[in-house]
Amino acid sequence: MAFTVYCWLLCLYPGSYRDEFGAEMTSVFRAARSELPPALPAKISFYQREFCGLLSGAMRARFDHLFGPAIPFGRFSMQPQFRFPRSTVFLMLVIFAGVVLTIRMASSVAGDKVGSVWPSLISVLVFMVLTMCAAAAVVCGILHTLRRSGVHRLENVDRRMYSGESNSDQ
Repeated sequence: MAFTVYCWLLCLYPGSYRDEFGAEMTSVFRAARSELPPALPAKISFYQREFCGLLSGAMRARFDHLFGPAIPFGRFSMQPQFRFPRSTVFLMLVIFAGVVLTIRMASSVAGDKVGSVWPSLISVLVFMVLTMCAAAAVVCGILHTLRRSGVHRLENVDRRMYSGESNSDQ
């Protein structure tokens, strides 16, 4: 019964959101519901949290669909399109040009002292990038050895949960 209500409430989302996120949302709801303790207060709290979240998410999605993502409604918004306005790129270029111009003016005021920093700065940046790549390779190697990466976890997913074969949810 609750799963049917949840599916009906998903219809409050715009069609594009339902098409992209509906199956994932229902599978997460099923998985979370299957792990509920049998206590009535826990069930009430779960359904209240899920249904309120679904209603507020549908309201945000409708506002985004009508007015665009310009109205910020919190920390996360399920947007399939590009998140930054196109003017951001232009403004970042203007700021970068201002920084380069400031550095150029500072080097003319300070003489050749600022110009001698550039070779060491480049070597430090290269060293930092190589160090980060080495650290990432070590972490990936450890995760692969422990078989804890996302690819290995996806191999062990119970496919019945996503196909809807279970009859206990209706």
